[in-house]
Amino acid sequence: MSAPVVAAPSAAAAPRPAGREDWPALQRRPVRRRAARVFTLGTEVPPRLRWALRGTALLVPFLAWWALAASHAVDPPFLPSPGAVWAAGTRMLSTGELLHDTAASVRRVLLGFGLAVAISVPLGIAMGAFRAVQAAFEPVIGILRYLPASAFIPLLIIWLGLGEPSKVAILVIGVVFFNTLMTADVVRLVPRALIEVSYTLGATRAEVLRKVILPHALPGMLDAMRVNAAAAWNFVVVAELVAATSGLGYRIVRAQRFLQTDRIFAVLVVIGLIGLLIDVALRLVRERVGRWTG
Repeated sequence: MSAPVVAAPSAAAAPRPAGREDWPALQRRPVRRRAARVFTLGTEVPPRLRWALRGTALLVPFLAWWALAASHAVDPPFLPSPGAVWAAGTRMLSTGELLHDTAASVRRVLLGFGLAVAISVPLGIAMGAFRAVQAAFEPVIGILRYLPASAFIPLLIIWLGLGEPSKVAILVIGVVFFNTLMTADVVRLVPRALIEVSYTLGATRAEVLRKVILPHALPGMLDAMRVNAAAAWNFVVVAELVAATSGLGYRIVRAQRFLQTDRIFAVLVVIGLIGLLIDVALRLVRERVGRWTG
């Protein structure tokens, strides 16, 4: 006598639980292949792969630039080759004009950005920590941040003249409002539980500000400075486009008059490298003082 044949369960549907035959059958879903570890959300990238990706991100645009210039699809006066840009930068470096202009722009950025940070950080901390200060300053700052800093150039020239004060003032106006609001937002993110526990343990208001709020918000404030340091370089070039006798922005305008695009590209490369150094320096400081944030 042959054994009874038992039908295999359908691959399209899962068996119903006992006593729940009236429930609709559950569809079997195919097993998905696990994504590569590199593309897993929140997963750290190995150091070698990280540096390889960084190198690729720099190499690919450079090769595209070199190939486009070598193909002569664009006339050399409009798109110089990397070799021509290097030669132009070397000539400007040998004459000393590149160092002189770089020093002038760096000095303006340090002064203007430093003044903006000195104003915005204390004000942002006060706005983030005290609702009354926020109510008093946020409306006017919210309006002023939408006014383009370049629109103030005619007024600043009238008020401060064509010298250094007007150029530094443009940087301050372009940075101070955004950095204030970003600092205030970081301070407001300090957990309320930390503040309440500090008061429970007997800390004074000054001690809570100094020992709880400031250390917790410091990494975020440095991140805000990294963002606004780039804005400071944008505004210093704008400031030097008008009535300047030195600076990288002045050198760009002077090269534009004679269609010296190789010099313009060389100055842009210098600005990018300086900005990268500033960003790396602030990132290193941030990692050193904010290791606990991850």
